[in-house]
Amino acid sequence: QVQLVESGGGLVQAGGSLRLSCAASVSISRSYAMGWYRQAPGKQRELVAAIGSGGNTDYTDSVKGRFTISRDNAKNTVYLQMNSLKPEDTSVYYCNARHSIYHYIAYWGQGTQSTVSS
Repeated sequence: QVQLVESGGGLVQAGGSLRLSCAASVSISRSYAMGWYRQAPGKQRELVAAIGSGGNTDYTDSVKGRFTISRDNAKNTVYLQMNSLKPEDTSVYYCNARHSIYHYIAYWGQGTQSTVSS
């Protein structure tokens, strides 16, 4: 069982920045691909950014050039640096860990609210 704890959400004005962190209870260095998802009220949960065990990254189009996902395997932590925030980025952000081989093994954090005011 992997426990994920997110932190770093909050309230920021448009154009500002937030840095989300996701701390895992076990080593994630080789076994897990990590991702950040978000879900706004009335909308489906969407993948925002992902980083593989080898460090390869992927982003949804709406955040490319503004968000950066990174991982510190020594600290079992994944980060999402969010810059140039827009009101439409307002969501609950969730951390996800998915086993690199057994993709059906996946874990979710409890979510952290990020609100961008106009």
